Amino acid sequence: MSDVIPLDVGLLVLRVALGALLAGHGLQKAFGWFRGPGVAAAGALFEQWGFRPGRVMVGLAALCEIVAAVLLVLGLLTPLAGAIVVGTMVVAATPTVVHGLWAARGGYELPLVYAVLGAGLALTGPGGWSLDRHLGIPSTSWAGGAAIVLGLLASLGPLSVRRSTLRQRTPAPAA
Repeated sequence: MSDVIPLDVGLLVLRVALGALLAGHGLQKAFGWFRGPGVAAAGALFEQWGFRPGRVMVGLAALCEIVAAVLLVLGLLTPLAGAIVVGTMVVAATPTVVHGLWAARGGYELPLVYAVLGAGLALTGPGGWSLDRHLGIPSTSWAGGAAIVLGLLASLGPLSVRRSTLRQRTPAPAA
């Protein structure tokens, strides 16, 4: 085991852990697995949060989480996986921002941690034990940075839908 590089082991652990958790979240939404709500209940919640149509947005969120999870676990197209995580988690954090940071108070702590891990993996690359390395796909900090920007830009679509929906719900001030 003398050829094992601790950094590669650490990155593998981070990728697999984040990937497993993201997959679990996606499967909770999509199929109700792991005591999740499933599409109908999650869709109703998404509607309350202003993401419309709720069921479609749940499907998109679940798909993003599952695709990012698979890419992370395999260490394939790691900057793209990081971009998907960042964009999805920025959107996921917005309904809970009003509660502050800490999850114990209903805050955005968990999506923030996932987004930071996704960004970190986009910047560092997947490590030696990955398909990226096996296929010769280079890890560069500029690709990681570009991925983070891409993820942030991708979040703007769902966030603008939410903002528009919430504006429509707010009654106009009395004259």
